[in-house]
Amino acid sequence: MIVRQFTCRAVLFAHLRKPGGRQAMARPSSDLAAFREIFSKAKNIAIITGAGVSAESGVPTFRGAGGYWRKWEAQELATPEAFARNPSRVWEFYHYRREVMLTKDPNPAHLAIAECEERLSKQGRKVTVITQNIDELHHRAGSKNILEIHGSLFKTRCMTCGHEAANYKSPICAALEGKGAPDPDTRDAEIQVQNLPRCEQTGCHGLLRPAVVWFGETLDADILTRAEKVLDSCDLCLVVGTSSVVYPAAMFAPQVAVRGVPVAEFNMENTPATMRFKFHFHGPCGTTLPPALARHETEQE
Repeated sequence: MIVRQFTCRAVLFAHLRKPGGRQAMARPSSDLAAFREIFSKAKNIAIITGAGVSAESGVPTFRGAGGYWRKWEAQELATPEAFARNPSRVWEFYHYRREVMLTKDPNPAHLAIAECEERLSKQGRKVTVITQNIDELHHRAGSKNILEIHGSLFKTRCMTCGHEAANYKSPICAALEGKGAPDPDTRDAEIQVQNLPRCEQTGCHGLLRPAVVWFGETLDADILTRAEKVLDSCDLCLVVGTSSVVYPAAMFAPQVAVRGVPVAEFNMENTPATMRFKFHFHGPCGTTLPPALARHETEQE
């Protein structure tokens, strides 16, 4: 289902445009009761989440005004080329993000999704979270059925042997302790490459990188295939806190909508895809999502 030319992570701002003229679409509904009626009958629910969900936990999004780390935008640091040029700077950036995440907690939107998954699973119904976020807050909230299409802050991959592993060390290496401050006037630590995080596999000691999908890199084929299967079989799709400009994820919900499946967007603002959806609920996800996913009166205890 997913357009295969969009297998690399990229930001495209003009691809999804509001149709004009005779092709104009009806404005999406904000009727919660109508959404809840559809929700009560759905057997396979896909929930696509983006940075807006985590922002309500106080997680920096590096988007929009003030969205810089020091003087760089995330898109300038989250690339293979940036890591090749200056692995110390890129590791400072990710060390900062890891340390910040260790101080944050799941918010009501994360918790509502996890509770919904657990509750519906007992009724033979399925909820799958497809997240662009790399912070693992869905895991910490209790969600089990998660596809992390952009990887995780708390996993590393060796540049030499390719070994990938969970890593929750704080700091991840001694040289990064106290480094990574985001202020524009902070000077780079310029850590020697041999002192950056290294592989602990026997006989390797290669340089580690964050196991995340950087801009310009191809998404994991297995995860993308699993996401396709979820989206092809879902009978209800929610898009929560995503800007709908990072591809290929921005294509997921619109293509679900094309096959006639109801899609509900929960966001602080309209996105390039909003007019393609059946529902749009404006406001903080932690406020709008819990009542939408709460136990329906038709559900068995």
